[in-house]
Amino acid sequence: MCIVALAWQVLTDTPLCLISNRDEFYRRPTAALAAWSDSPIVAGQDLESGGTWMGITPSGRWAVITNYRDANDVREYPTSRGHIIQAFLESEQTPIRFAQALEKQQCEYAGFNLFVGDTTQAVYMSNRGEAPQVLAKGVYVVSNGLMSDPWEKTARLRKRFTQEFLPMLQLPDLATAELNAAAWDILQDERKVASELLPQTGISLEMEALLSSTFIQSPLYGTRCSNFLRMQAQQFTWLEKTQYGEQKGDIVQQQLNIEA
Repeated sequence: MCIVALAWQVLTDTPLCLISNRDEFYRRPTAALAAWSDSPIVAGQDLESGGTWMGITPSGRWAVITNYRDANDVREYPTSRGHIIQAFLESEQTPIRFAQALEKQQCEYAGFNLFVGDTTQAVYMSNRGEAPQVLAKGVYVVSNGLMSDPWEKTARLRKRFTQEFLPMLQLPDLATAELNAAAWDILQDERKVASELLPQTGISLEMEALLSSTFIQSPLYGTRCSNFLRMQAQQFTWLEKTQYGEQKGDIVQQQLNIEA
């Protein structure tokens, strides 16, 4: 998962609104969004290392993770970052307590940005320089740097998310199909960032440019799926759009009632 924009407690009837793209090597085996057979989790699944990049549960828990890009970090790590999401979703700890406990073990993982939450609390942390913090109501956007890093990529998504998308959610008679189409349009933005505005993460300038758009395409790596998640009226509604392979364009929808 490589870019996420979320509105937390911004809209009265939608405590959580989240859009995101998962970027990954095309060869990495993946299962699409579904209810897991042996767990309360609803999510896609990484079939290579296990775990997931984003998920929800009937108890109202939700989580999403992105990689922190640092090409100079060549260490091998004992645990997959995807297991962090699974561990939170299957736990009963509050989001902040979970993040604080994770902070004590964060060196066991390659770099990540993490959002974890439930119906009342949302928390962000990164093991590359951001301690766990409870989020105030607002809009938050992160890609593969720290949330506080001034990346042009995240600034562009923030602008479209706040100025185009969130106002649409407040229109009383807006058709669902129109709202969904707007989400996909924002997430499929292929505009690249000018070279002088690119971050420096230890990779080549050419590769930085390739990865600078919201939607990424290349022969071997790119946006595998796009997601639109809402929490409202004690229910999660999640749309996942496949962006690669034979199922490209297919949309899976999961609706999950949140337990009282």
